[in-house]
This record gives sequence, C-alpha cells and structure tokens, in this order.
Amino acid sequence: MQKISLFAATALLVIAPAMAMPPPLPPVEGKDAATLQAEMTERRINSDVITATYLDRIRMVDDNGPKLNAVIATFPDATSQAHALDLERKAGHVRGPLHGIPILIKDNIEARGPVATTAGSLALKDNVTNRDAPLVARLRDAGAIILGKTNLSEWANIRSNNSTSGWSAVGGLTKNPHALDRNTCGSSAGSGAATAASLAPITIGTETDGSITCPAGVNGVVGFKPTVGLVSRTHIVPISHSQDTAGPITLTVRDTAAVMTVIAGSDPADPATAEADARKTDYAAALSPDALKGKRIGVLRDRMGDRADVAALFDAALKQMNDLGATVVEISDSRKGLEELGEAEFEVLMTELKADIATYLASLPTKDGPKTLGNLIAFNKANPAELQWFDQSLFELAESKGGLDSPAYVTARAKAARLAGAEGIDRLMKTHNVDLLVGVTNGPAWTSDLVNGDHYTGPSASQLPAVAGYPHLTVPMGAVAGLPIGMSFIGGKWADADVLAAGYAYEQASRKRVAPTYRASISP
Repeated sequence: MQKISLFAATALLVIAPAMAMPPPLPPVEGKDAATLQAEMTERRINSDVITATYLDRIRMVDDNGPKLNAVIATFPDATSQAHALDLERKAGHVRGPLHGIPILIKDNIEARGPVATTAGSLALKDNVTNRDAPLVARLRDAGAIILGKTNLSEWANIRSNNSTSGWSAVGGLTKNPHALDRNTCGSSAGSGAATAASLAPITIGTETDGSITCPAGVNGVVGFKPTVGLVSRTHIVPISHSQDTAGPITLTVRDTAAVMTVIAGSDPADPATAEADARKTDYAAALSPDALKGKRIGVLRDRMGDRADVAALFDAALKQMNDLGATVVEISDSRKGLEELGEAEFEVLMTELKADIATYLASLPTKDGPKTLGNLIAFNKANPAELQWFDQSLFELAESKGGLDSPAYVTARAKAARLAGAEGIDRLMKTHNVDLLVGVTNGPAWTSDLVNGDHYTGPSASQLPAVAGYPHLTVPMGAVAGLPIGMSFIGGKWADADVLAAGYAYEQASRKRVAPTYRASISP
C-alpha cells in the first residue's frame, strides 16, 4: 500500500509540471502580415499569441543565439496592446489588414511610452518624449502593435565617412542573418535584419539616400522609399528635409502596400506633405500580377557594377519581366550630364543637417540634453564610447556650414533637385519613352569591419530617386553565394502606386526571396 502511494506521489510530481507548461508558441518564421491576418480571421491564432511569439524570437535570435543586435528595445505594453486588439476582434471590430500585427520601428522615430528615441546615440539615451510620430499614430489607429525599436547606423549614418553601417553606441553592431560576419547596410540596418529574421513581420525604416533600399536589399526583403512628402517626418530625428522619408521594410510587396495605405497622408506640421492626402490611394488595391503587361521598362545598365554573377541575376529578372509582357529598353547614359550631382547633394545634406537637427533638438519636451549640432559634437568628444570606432568628421563639417539662406546652399539645393529630377529621372523616362526605371539595388553584403569601416563597392540605384524625392522599391532578385541581391523599381514623383504594382508583378512571378541561414560566415 505504501509503495502504491509513493508511486502515485511520484507520478503527480512528474505530471504536474508538464500540465503547468504553456502550449508551444506557433511558428512565425517567414510568415508575412497578410498570412498572420488570415490566420487570425480564421480564429486559428490571436494577436496575443503572435506578439508573445515575436517577443520570444527577439529573445532567442536577437538577444541570444546569433545575437543579431537588430532590436534596441521592446515596449513593455506590447502584450496589453495585443490583448486589447483581440477583444476588439471578438466584438466584431477589425480595423483593417494591420489589426493585431506587431511592427518594429527604427530608433529615430518617436513613439509614446517609456522607450527612448536615441538615433543610436548615447547623447539621446534618455530621450523619452512620450510622443507618437504621426506615422506611428496612424499605425496605432489601424490596429498595429508597436512592438519595439530597431537598431540603426548611428545618426542615420551621417556622422562620419569612416563609419561601419549598422553600428550604434546604444545598440552595438547589427549582424546580417544570412551570414553573421556580413554587413546589414545602413542606416535602417536593424529594420532590414529584423524583417529578414522574422523578429516582426513588418518594420519601419527611414531613408535619406539608400537607407531603406540598401538594408532591405542586402537582407533579402522588400523595402520602399516613397515619394518625399507622402509620409510625415514629424517627430523623426532628421538629416535633410529635402530628402528624408520613412517607409516600410517587409517580406512582401503586398504588406508594403498595406502599410503605405495607412501611413501616407498630410500633416500640418510637415509642409512637404501638403499634397499627400490628395495623392494617396489604396496601394494594395492597385496591385496586380499583370501590372507589367504593356509597360516599357528602362534598364539602368550603367549603374549595375561589373560583377558577372550579379549581372546574371539581373538579366534573368529582365527576362522574367519581358515574359510578363513588359518591353525592356536598355539605357547606357543614365549618368550623362549628372557629374555635379554628388557634390550638390553633399552640400545640401551638410547644411540641412546642421539646421534640421537643431530644430528637432529644440522641439524635445525636456529642457536637458543637447540642443545643437555643436552640443552633439562636444558630447561625443567627452564620451569615448561614441568615438571608439570612427570619428565625427561629417558632424564637424556640417557645423562649419552656413544657414539655409547661404548662397552655397541655395545654389546646391536648386542644382541637386534639377539634376536628379528634371534632368535625371524625368529626362531618362521621357527620352527613352519608358514608364519606370529598373536597376540593381545592391551587391553582395561586405564583411563588417569596425576598425576600417565600410568597404561597399557594389552597384547602387538609390541616388537619383533619393535626391529627386521620387519613389524607389527594392524586391529580392536572388542571391550570390547565399547573400541577397535586390532589384530596384523607380518611378516619377507621386508614381508610388505604379512602382509598387510593377514590383508586385515581378515578385509574384519570380519568388526570389531566400530565407536566412544564420551562418557564421560564407567562408568554407
């Protein structure tokens, strides 16, 4: 009798912990937001569980395991946000395709709550503003869950020409999930890596020149830089009011279109967005697998670099588009007459950085902390952790510039806009009678090197649309040695819907996104 009791007690000790264990979290790796939304609609899962799963992946993949350093912080109310949205769904109210979907935002975008907006800098480590940037408020209104903040190239990669993309003093170095010793490009490095690693189905990045499209390209996901003025920049740490914009980084073009439908719109505090309400549309509704049929596509052949393996991917993509009914038009003179564009853009960025960062810092609710670019320079000199890997030569150059009324700036701003717009993209599209332009977004990711900085030498399609302020979409085009390469789609001003539709048609036919493998290196 006593043996039976001992056996029963032992059985209870074994069974009780097993019964107390929570059910295993569902797999979300590689799932886009549309798939998760469908699963919630079918009552197979809810937002509470989805959010818990992504928080668990952040702990396992970002904080431990590969230690990607893609996420700087998570919001402590993420699960309560999810629970409230689940209750709304149960009551029959679904706000749209983003209802209950967790989203990570780049850590130069403000969001209310106890998490600071740092731009990766220790100078802003206590910058808790308790303000939502208008684009964040729009996401919340659409039912999205603000899950956390992503790492970035500090100050959006504008501090030094010797920087290592993806590094910040606050977040450390972001690693590429396709090969951990490879770079994630900048400045939305954490957003690109986090999407690829399924730390959230959607992230938000910002771009001044290449900072959405390059991280999306090298991490093998979709990235979209919209027309400047389509999305508000209020409460986003700035570089340049002429070129800055926020945009989504996602696994699919459909998810990108869903996000753009939500975040596009006018903001009285951002004069550049005056036309946004009149220009925005339902970008997801405009998607079609036949969108390339009958279109003339201009090929930026002279901007694709000289790698034969990248060229092979590009030519295969062009054939795919031709098979979809597009007419491919080769362009070999896209740089003609634009020799002074880089110099003009640089003058604009340096001058606007000094003015715009001062305006942002002055707007912060706290009276403490830096208020000018000069204050930031002094802070960095006094804090060795900030300058341990590279200098602040661009900050110092920007500090030496005049104001927005200086003749050098006024001349450069007019020249840059003219060369990239009227004499750049507009000229190319008109001269060659094409509907949009395509090019190679990026070469294979380079090895990260904190001592020597970036050594990016691959192709880039970002400058013309960045300076002109025109839409630029990158879609996965395949991989070289397991390192993703992106295909760029570029259109004229306000042609965001057409660019997204073209990219969607290519994406649906090609299906070239590759899953990350978290290899230590691509070396044997």
